[in-house]
Amino acid sequence: MILSLFLVTSCEKEIDLDLEDQSGNIVIEGNVTDQAGPYYVKITKSVAFTQANQYPAIENAQVVLSDNTGQTETLQYIGNGRYQTSTFVGQSGRTYTLKIQAEGKEYTSTSTMPEAVTFDGLDQDSFIVGGETSYTLLPIFTDPQALGNRYLFIYTVNNNPKKFFSEFSDNINNGMINQRPLLLPNDDGDNPDDIKVVVGDTIHVEMQCIDQNVYTFYSALLQLSDGGPGGGITPTNPPSNISNGALGYFSAHTVRKKSVVIQQQ
Repeated sequence: MILSLFLVTSCEKEIDLDLEDQSGNIVIEGNVTDQAGPYYVKITKSVAFTQANQYPAIENAQVVLSDNTGQTETLQYIGNGRYQTSTFVGQSGRTYTLKIQAEGKEYTSTSTMPEAVTFDGLDQDSFIVGGETSYTLLPIFTDPQALGNRYLFIYTVNNNPKKFFSEFSDNINNGMINQRPLLLPNDDGDNPDDIKVVVGDTIHVEMQCIDQNVYTFYSALLQLSDGGPGGGITPTNPPSNISNGALGYFSAHTVRKKSVVIQQQ
């Protein structure tokens, strides 16, 4: 499933999330942003977590994207389970609807794109544990006064495709300057996929303003990856915002990006 694409560190641990032992469920990943398109929807089928992570693509679906202003477009299939827009435009404040007809069933989802919050920069800090230096980055932004803003941060190291993420809400620091840092990876084990951030590395950070349902999806994903208190959560799937039992998510969100080079402190 798509969940293996996302990884987190430390308190936001690396995700290798087992699904319930089932196969054949439809899996949908859809995104619309306030940046220029095209936008993509990927449709595959799940496999049992005992099988190899090769997810069969669904090739003959009808995928329609629309918004509450009357804009609508049928997406074109481009291969590997991916469907693409050509003229559709994403904009903050609009509510988007995704409708999919696939294998005799209909799946729908809606997502409202929040207003963008200004991403002012990144402040570096570090701490030492057991003689090893770990780095953090503090995203600089001011949360709006209205309660209910939700954020997703996705970050990568240099040109490595491995993604890390962290989700924020304003339930505690509503209307204030952000004080919550991103914990950068400090894995220095035997696994060749491990990443340890050092001086000179470039960190690329994407800040998304997301709606509540998408925040719930990622928040549950993070909790499941941690295994819950005492590791006691049974492997399951995060709550999807797509109807008719589909797995995955549909997200209309804003995008702002910053990059920073880790400096000697």
